[in-house]
Amino acid sequence: MELKEAKEQFIHAWGTLGSNWGINKTMAQVHALLLVSPDPLSAEEIMAELNISRGNANMNLRDLIEWGIVNKIHKSGERKEFFSAEKDIWEVAKQIAKERKKRELEPVMKVLNQLQNVEGDVNEKDHKAFTETISNIQKFANNADSTIDKLIKADENWFLSSFMKLIR
Repeated sequence: MELKEAKEQFIHAWGTLGSNWGINKTMAQVHALLLVSPDPLSAEEIMAELNISRGNANMNLRDLIEWGIVNKIHKSGERKEFFSAEKDIWEVAKQIAKERKKRELEPVMKVLNQLQNVEGDVNEKDHKAFTETISNIQKFANNADSTIDKLIKADENWFLSSFMKLIR
């Protein structure tokens, strides 16, 4: 397989993977392109490579920068902005975990905390079912939160050795 074909296949696969994770497919494709590019790319280069509009490119680049996995690069003598992706996949995974925790888990945990003290007859069947379910979800969310915190703070060697122990 030639490099151009391999690159296109990777970008397509990364886009599909991203959409399976709930991330915009184009955003994942822009990230994939920047991951495999040896040099920072301008928005125009990204637009041409992925055949997307300027608005689409700018919106997805802004989102990737907010996620902390793409950086804006200024080259002296250039008026254009250039963009580069974090190449260390371990750092990318940790940053994505941190962002997903902030965007998805923390809001759910806030709601669960608000639902802890429900008024009513604690012996009533509906009340018991509700509070038990909320409690179980909250325990799961707290465990997920703790695990994500450990992942974010961990180094790659710790994670890999712990993962290997799990699959043995």
